[in-house]
Amino acid sequence: MSVRKGCIRALGLCVFSPLVFAADVPGSQDLPAVARQVDAQIVDYRPAEEKERIYPMGAIRKISGQLRYEAQATARGQATAITYELPAEHTSSAAFTATREALQQQGAQLLFWCQARDCGESSLWANEVFGNAKLVGADGQQEYLLLRLAAPQDNSLVALYGITRGNRRAYLHVEQIDADAPLGELLPTSATLLRELKSTGELDFPALGADPDATWLTLISRGLNLDTTLRVSLTGPHAEAWRQALIDKGVRAARLETGTEPAKGLHLHLIR
Repeated sequence: MSVRKGCIRALGLCVFSPLVFAADVPGSQDLPAVARQVDAQIVDYRPAEEKERIYPMGAIRKISGQLRYEAQATARGQATAITYELPAEHTSSAAFTATREALQQQGAQLLFWCQARDCGESSLWANEVFGNAKLVGADGQQEYLLLRLAAPQDNSLVALYGITRGNRRAYLHVEQIDADAPLGELLPTSATLLRELKSTGELDFPALGADPDATWLTLISRGLNLDTTLRVSLTGPHAEAWRQALIDKGVRAARLETGTEPAKGLHLHLIR
C-alpha cells in the first residue's frame, strides 16, 4: 500500500540527518530503515538483542493483571529500540506522520495504526509494551503504528509510538525486529485500512491483480463499512470484478465507482 508523496508539506520535519548528535546516549545510532527527524536526540537506546517481541494490533487494556488486545504480531529475532526526544517546536504527531510516510514510500506494509484513545492507555504502551516510562503521556496525544518492511527485508517489523507528555515534551519511539524465521502472511486490520484511506486518500494493493481474493475482500469490505459515508473509485485490471464482489459483501453500490486510470493490482481512491 502506498501514500501520496506528501513530505514537502512538512519540509522542516522531512529533513533527515544520518549523523549521531553529541547529546545522544553514548553508543547509540539510528536504524538504517528509519531516518531521524531533524534535531531529534536519542534519549534511550537498546542495541540489537535476541528476544521475542509481541506487538499488539488493537487497543490495549489490562484485565485481572493481564494485557488484552484483539490481535497481535509475534516475532523472535534481533530487536533494537530507540527513543528520540523531539525539539520543542515539533510535535510527536508531525514527526510520527513524516516517519510513517517515509517508510510507506519505501514500500513498507502498514499492519496496524491507532491514534489517541483508540489505542488504549498510554501508560500501558509505555510500561507494558515498550518498557520505557519516558513514553507515558496523555492518552489523547499518542499514536502507534506497526509496519512490515518491503522485500528483501520483509521479515522485519518496525513499530512506531509517538507521544506528547503533559510537560509538552514530545517523543518518538522506534523499534525494529529482524525475525530469525519467515514471518509468513500478516494482514492489516480493517480499521487500519479505513484509517489509511481517510488519512492518505488511497489504498494500493499491487499484489491483488487477479480476481477477488476472499480474505482481502472481507478485510476491505469491513473497512469500508466502518464509515458508510465514504465513496471510493476502484482501478486495476479486475476493478469491476472487485466492485461487484464488494457489493455482494454488503458495500452499497452507490459508494463504489470504477475508474479508468491504469493501476497494478487493485487501487482504491477516496472520492472527496
